[in-house]
Amino acid sequence: METVGAYEAKTHLPKLLERVLKGEHITITKHGVPVAVLHPPNPEKKIDTKSVIVELKKFRDKHNLGGISIRDMIEEGRR
Repeated sequence: METVGAYEAKTHLPKLLERVLKGEHITITKHGVPVAVLHPPNPEKKIDTKSVIVELKKFRDKHNLGGISIRDMIEEGRR
């Protein structure tokens, strides 16, 4: 893992990001103290949009407003 100073990171950020896209990890330091690490995003953390929609629908089916309309709630909030 390469280390670069904060000034260099600021000055050469586009080049550093290109390297990170290729898989490198780069530590950014300030006065010799590590303050950040640039690394590629974790592909495992991508969220499947369809599964989120399914979960939202399940939540909606379990929770209701008890007969109150959204319009009524908006009007109540204005009082």
